[in-house]
Amino acid sequence: MTNLGNEAWFKDPALTRVFALLNSDGEGRVVGGAVRNSLMGLPVSDIDVATTLTPEQVIERAVAAGIKAVPTGVAHGTVTLVIDGKPFEVTTLRADVETDGRRAKVAFSSDWRTDAERRDLTINALYVDAKGDVIDLVGGLADIEKRNIRFIGDAATRVAEDYLRVLRFFRFFAYYGSGRPDADGLRACASARAKLKTLSAERVWSELRKLLSAEDPGRALLWMRQVGVLSEILPETEKWGIDTIPTLIGTEKTLAWKPDPLLRLAAIIPPDADRLEKMAARLKLANAEAAWFKAWAKAPVINDELSSAALSRLLYRHGADGINTRLKLALATARGKAEGDTQEMARSARLGKLLELAENWKKPQFPINGGDVMAAGVPAGKQVGETLSVLENAWIEENFIPDRAALLARLKDLVG
Repeated sequence: MTNLGNEAWFKDPALTRVFALLNSDGEGRVVGGAVRNSLMGLPVSDIDVATTLTPEQVIERAVAAGIKAVPTGVAHGTVTLVIDGKPFEVTTLRADVETDGRRAKVAFSSDWRTDAERRDLTINALYVDAKGDVIDLVGGLADIEKRNIRFIGDAATRVAEDYLRVLRFFRFFAYYGSGRPDADGLRACASARAKLKTLSAERVWSELRKLLSAEDPGRALLWMRQVGVLSEILPETEKWGIDTIPTLIGTEKTLAWKPDPLLRLAAIIPPDADRLEKMAARLKLANAEAAWFKAWAKAPVINDELSSAALSRLLYRHGADGINTRLKLALATARGKAEGDTQEMARSARLGKLLELAENWKKPQFPINGGDVMAAGVPAGKQVGETLSVLENAWIEENFIPDRAALLARLKDLVG
């Protein structure tokens, strides 16, 4: 019997209190990510607990024990217990009553096997009881050992219960899988790919964002492309390809870049402003995310032989976000070609220096404003903006050197 009783997270006194609360005339077991990650030697963060008690019983016992209980999802059986500032999601065992590919109607249960078999993947359906023993009802331990991502029972049936499981299959493969994805899972995902259109955009983007945040999502994206799932949710990738991903991941590791799902998405779609605007609307990206892609699309392509002064002028006119993205993708591409190619090695070095300048660039403050222009005799209105624009353009072209006194003198000459 596999036992996790010596794991630091399991010995937490707060979890001990949760077990004590649930195991008096009932039972609670840790389930899901904490068990999976612990068995795989990965960090454990959130701890979720399954129980035979109803949400009302959990709340009643928590109140009696002086434990804060938050009814976060009582209709679906979930109560969040907060102990010493730590949240524990406690969910009653469930059985699916009805599914339509988007959501399920559930009934509370006391049967552990039924609860396990309604979950999606074997590695997510392992339990740990109050003694620390791992309870495997679906063959998850063997799959964890092989790093095999496999649906519980019949893959097509699991997918038909919730089509988001297509994306979850590839997301979990990106994080935890090894070798080739499970063949039955691949077939089920390929067959159901058209059903992804029935899901809410928010769910699709949330899952895709998580996938793109994996340490190396390259293999998952490759298989998504092979079975037609990637082009289903991101038609922008269809004629663009994902060849840049391996070199981008390699560059991130070498240069210690933090994995950025937006940058990785940018690596597999064209920088076309109109198409990106439609993509942002279709996936319902956050305003900041949509603006990030717009800035990238509108930023100029950067010549690697650009001078630092010229780069500063471009940064001032176009902003840093879009140009940084252009430089990072160009640098990743150059590094991918650099082995054995002295020209690409030199290009990589130049792009690296430009990127360093861009990341440390601070936007200079234009020394004068509209009030100065009107004080010089220009009447309020369109002419104020035009005059300011003339002076600002000259200031930019002179590398931001003229100070306020020089610009006011030039304003006086211009007005005169």
